[in-house]
Amino acid sequence: MAIAVSLKEYLESRGIAYDVITHERATSMLEAAQCAGIPGDCVVKTVVLEDDDGYMLAAVPASHHIRMGALRRALNRRAGLATEGELADLFADCELGAIPPVGDVYGLEVIVDDSLGGKPDLYFEGGDHRTLVHVHRDAFARLMQGARHGRITSASMMAADELDATRDFG
Repeated sequence: MAIAVSLKEYLESRGIAYDVITHERATSMLEAAQCAGIPGDCVVKTVVLEDDDGYMLAAVPASHHIRMGALRRALNRRAGLATEGELADLFADCELGAIPPVGDVYGLEVIVDDSLGGKPDLYFEGGDHRTLVHVHRDAFARLMQGARHGRITSASMMAADELDATRDFG
């Protein structure tokens, strides 16, 4: 599938410079980072959240996990993790679990973990499990313009195979 059509159109319509990085099929963002030879803290994992107000996205480093208490305080909402079964219609042009963090493409609010701010280059899912989109820091900031920010994660001490078992949908 490569990069999702709606994401590609969005990036191009806004003049966002990006590269597409292909890699072996990966079932988690940490595995995708390893396949592509990219540090896990430079790869953005998208976590889909939901609450009574609907869905939203959290953009976090692949090497981190969300601290739900910190997330809820940052949002001032009781958001929880969405289930994969709910996502097929919402992200129709993406493979299940390969969701880009660009909320404007899908009409969703985004919260970005502060730890992503210092990275010169960032990578995120393009819509399938074999493609990463590479953007420079300034381009990522433009893509996240209007997003909320907060310190909502902590570096994971789990092994990669344990990370694969966590519920991250991106």
